Amino acid sequence: MSERATGAPAPRALPAEEGGGGRASVTFIGMPRSFRENAAEAVRNDQLGRNLRKATHTIRGKRARVVEELPDWAELREAGRAIKDHTLRHLDRYLLQLEEAVTRAGGHVHWAADAAEANRIVTGLVQATGESDVVKVKSMATQEIGLNEHLAAHGVTAYETDLAELIVQLGDDWPSHILVPAIHRNRAEIRRIFRDRMASWGRPAPEGLSDEPAALAEAARLHLRERFLSSKVAISGANFMVAETGTMVVVESEGNGRMCLTLPETLISVVGIEKVLPTWRDLEVFLQLLPRSSTGERMNPYTSMWTGAVEGQEFHLVLLDNGRTGVLADEVGRQALRCIRCSACLNVCPVYERAGGHAYGSVYPGPIGAILTPQLRGMGSELDNSLPYASSLCGACLEVCPVAIDIPEVLVELRARARHPRSERAAMRAAGWLLGDQARLARAQRLATRLRRLVPRRLPGPGSAWTDTRDLPEIPEESFRDWWKRS
Repeated sequence: MSERATGAPAPRALPAEEGGGGRASVTFIGMPRSFRENAAEAVRNDQLGRNLRKATHTIRGKRARVVEELPDWAELREAGRAIKDHTLRHLDRYLLQLEEAVTRAGGHVHWAADAAEANRIVTGLVQATGESDVVKVKSMATQEIGLNEHLAAHGVTAYETDLAELIVQLGDDWPSHILVPAIHRNRAEIRRIFRDRMASWGRPAPEGLSDEPAALAEAARLHLRERFLSSKVAISGANFMVAETGTMVVVESEGNGRMCLTLPETLISVVGIEKVLPTWRDLEVFLQLLPRSSTGERMNPYTSMWTGAVEGQEFHLVLLDNGRTGVLADEVGRQALRCIRCSACLNVCPVYERAGGHAYGSVYPGPIGAILTPQLRGMGSELDNSLPYASSLCGACLEVCPVAIDIPEVLVELRARARHPRSERAAMRAAGWLLGDQARLARAQRLATRLRRLVPRRLPGPGSAWTDTRDLPEIPEESFRDWWKRS
């Protein structure tokens, strides 16, 4: 059976705000108003910088080694791009095919126009079971809509079971990386969080807990075991959905996902509509691209697949729009919907390495977040308006993206659409007037060479913000045009 979206309910007050009209507006609480302010605070944290540098360099080194093993990596990458583009062009058809296949296999499909509707659907499904707690597989879609906070407001406790997500949740923290949400934490900090906060979940950390990775992992395993065995409701996302068969696919490295997907009596999956693939044959391409690009592995340790309702379990699929159809309508920006959430772009980005994930004020940090978040949320806030500038446009993100998203191209496009101060707009109009005429430009260059000694080292007024962080370039004694003519 299926539930069609008939309209979004009125917005409600939550720890993370939600907007209507298909636009996502979930943001982190307490964040300053723009990326620039967030980043300025983050770069002063030396420990954060060391944590990020070590982690991102390690992950990207592993990725480079396993990618180099494949002589046809470029062809695989092109195949991934082509499959995604084809699917997005025919998304309506494949989503209806998926709905039919899931329903035929005994599952229930629900359509959510925005965060408010998705939260209402999931909360209603959980309440119908009579349970007051759920276990969760790592899911960026549920973080995007603020599901945990919404469930808590309605008396339901959601327990994260991914190790990094557990660290974030116990530490009352925010995720800062797509693949490794607790990348900003080191081992000592994690040990302190486990020691101080595990008891709040009913089971204290082991006595004498060390900060060795094996000891921390074992503490988390013991902590979660009872949850896996006792919880009757689980919530997940999905890495991919196969329209041909109605199959859901979750790839992970710890085994917590397998436990959540198989043991509970009710499974609810919240998945963005862009995660659909047409056929099983298409899935083969992405099961090669994703692990190499994300964890630097040839294959994920756990790849779970299920089709509809399996024996002894009720399955619900919530298909989430939340601004995605708006992105789909954008000829330049729609390529952001190709993203398979591998995080390769984060690991090579010099801006992310310095600023960290929290500066982006969104569940989607880094280069992909700088183009996806403003489009999903509509660029209505100062934070979203500033995100397209969270980049040096070096192009490293495009080089490593397994589905060839041209992030620099989208950043430039979004910058053109962003709100700009009057002074900046006036300066751009003046530059356009000057550069639009060859004779005008030549005269201006000659004038600049004559007045070169009068140019101050630091610009006055608003221009000082530019020269406070960089030197003005030296004006040559002769323009290139004049030199060329003379030569």
